[in-house]
Amino acid sequence: MVLHASSPRQKSAIDQVETYGAHNYAPLPVVIARAEGARVTDVDGREFIDCLAAYSAVNFGHSNERLLAAATEQLHKVTLTSRAFYSEPYGPFVQALAELCGKDMVLPMNTGVEAVETGIKTARKWGYEVKGVADDQANIIVMDGNFHGRTVTVVSFSNDPDARRSFEPFTRGFRSVPFGDPAALEAAIDENTVAVLLEPIQGEAGVIVPPEGYLRQVREITTRHNVLMIADEIQAGLGRSGTTFACDREDVVPDVYLLGKALGGGIVPLSGVVANSDILGVFQPGQHGSTFGGNPLACAIGSEVVSLLREGTMQSASRDKGARFRAALDPLVDRGLLTQVRGAGLWLGLDVDPALGTAHDICHRLMDKGILAKDTHTKTIRFAPPLVISDEDLDRVIDLTTEALEEAAARPAA
Repeated sequence: MVLHASSPRQKSAIDQVETYGAHNYAPLPVVIARAEGARVTDVDGREFIDCLAAYSAVNFGHSNERLLAAATEQLHKVTLTSRAFYSEPYGPFVQALAELCGKDMVLPMNTGVEAVETGIKTARKWGYEVKGVADDQANIIVMDGNFHGRTVTVVSFSNDPDARRSFEPFTRGFRSVPFGDPAALEAAIDENTVAVLLEPIQGEAGVIVPPEGYLRQVREITTRHNVLMIADEIQAGLGRSGTTFACDREDVVPDVYLLGKALGGGIVPLSGVVANSDILGVFQPGQHGSTFGGNPLACAIGSEVVSLLREGTMQSASRDKGARFRAALDPLVDRGLLTQVRGAGLWLGLDVDPALGTAHDICHRLMDKGILAKDTHTKTIRFAPPLVISDEDLDRVIDLTTEALEEAAARPAA
């Protein structure tokens, strides 16, 4: 429900959405008209610091000049051919992304959840045709608290009742185990297990970072049991966690990378499944596809995204600014304003003391101060600003977040 809007113009825009748009989101009452770098401007000309970055899709900043230049050049050439034909930007993109991942092959799609669905199909097909699992018996192990999207198959193994309620019957073939518990993972594996699917850091769950060494243990267990390790790096990867991939934090290389969000530079949807040819090579013509998957416009942008990541400056910015951000917010736990701060790189989850109100309440206070952040699971505020955020803006976010929490402590929400 929209609580308020700051002007008639903004109210009109919000009312139009609420009247004609399906109510599958509950956005904060701000209507964004323009954006650049880490700042966005609403229809009234008020400026905000973006601390969500479209759930990591805008890692490299709004209106990134290099990405806009790549998009503009390609817009004047060809934007869509479908995979019925070859296109000039396709080959350079899949080669660049494969090399970035240290793999042989890329299967491009559009949205992140399409990459997850493709990863599931890949694991099952590999299980039947390569591992030799009996027909219709393949199972995939997932993690409690996971978020991989909202298609019927993906919500089939979600723990979120809002994502599952009234969408039955569900797709079978999944087993869920506690995130961060290698013993539970190994105990769930049997002769029909084809893959372990996990987020290296659980974003929607509240930026949950697993215990040190967990990813290495998952890698060892899956290798020993001849089970694919599939890393959903859609939110956690491409610089967000301070490394190119979140798995890099433990020097782990999964069998399959699932990528999306920032891969399209915040301009177009672009996702991909990246693996070696002994895995992705199971697909033959007609067995999987997408009209828009690997379109020329997306590939041109994706190639420039890979070029940015090869330079390493985005990853180092994420590490340095994230460490600064974390150091400034950690003391708020001792002050009783937060109960916990978690994070990796420039990606933090702040658990709000319930006595101060909900995380949603605090996000409204932040919005009123010119900071846009998003709550999850009632108690947690996620901070994921574009990696290009300036030191000045980061300091402002720190100061205003502290101020908002202090005000909430003095005047708790009703």
